[in-house]
Amino acid sequence: MALALDGVMTFDLACAVQAFRHGPGRNGEPSGFEMRTCGVRPGPVWTPNGFDLQVEYGIEALTEADIVVVPGTGIPTLPVPPQASAALQAAADRGATIVSICIGAFILAEAGLLDGRPATTHWAYCDEFAARYPAVKLDPTALYVDDGDVLTSAGLSAGLDLCLHLVRRELGARAAAELARWNVTAPHREGGQAQYIPDHSSAHEVASGLAATLAWAIAEPEAAVDVSALAAHALMSERTFIRRFKAEVGITPRRWLDAQRTTRARELLETTQLPVEVVAARSGFGSVTALRVHLRATTGTTPAAYRRSLGR
Repeated sequence: MALALDGVMTFDLACAVQAFRHGPGRNGEPSGFEMRTCGVRPGPVWTPNGFDLQVEYGIEALTEADIVVVPGTGIPTLPVPPQASAALQAAADRGATIVSICIGAFILAEAGLLDGRPATTHWAYCDEFAARYPAVKLDPTALYVDDGDVLTSAGLSAGLDLCLHLVRRELGARAAAELARWNVTAPHREGGQAQYIPDHSSAHEVASGLAATLAWAIAEPEAAVDVSALAAHALMSERTFIRRFKAEVGITPRRWLDAQRTTRARELLETTQLPVEVVAARSGFGSVTALRVHLRATTGTTPAAYRRSLGR
């Protein structure tokens, strides 16, 4: 059963429909699930997508559901109807599996279903979520989190990853693989949503006497091999440079240099077909091993898997 509240994001709802309403095959054979969509009451449900939905069932339908999927709404701070929170709590208490897609995690958290539990949501809303629900063990890097009877996904298409995972968990790997093939998507994506979070750190954000050196390091990563090279470019001793750098940039030169190299490597992996060895060299890493270590620390995946996730 999917719960569509006013403001529902239809893409999120469609992830559940694609996974649970129809199985793979030209004619949309049964999926192994019986899926319905309800609202607080039968009738129209408004969406921010330019049209309304018409749902046949009201909130009482949740009393019969074994799995309840909660898509996000376009505005995470929209008040959750009390009867929706009560129905979700009742479903959880009787043993139903509760699933949120994208910022649907806000709805589960508002109902108290995520307190003390690991969860995730869209990366762009993680700071707001953490501030509103400090009792939740938020993982901002995960594509989805399976905590047994409560599952949460990151943003948008990660909802389909979670639904495929749930199909795999309930019906087996073959069913999930067939469903993924029907939806023209990967049965399982490597890494987490960290690989999709933009990195905005760059030299122009530092209005200081070090800006010229930072710009040089970004433009010439193969020359900016270490902190001593940065200090020499800035015409400072290494000790003075490190002190000035931490005061003006806010992190150590080594951490900044590694972040810039990783950003450059991601750009090359995204926009070229260069061999990984060349990517490592051009981004300033001394070896492919170093590239792998830093890319995994940042995105949770390997260079090859990162490319595959972008369809390259």
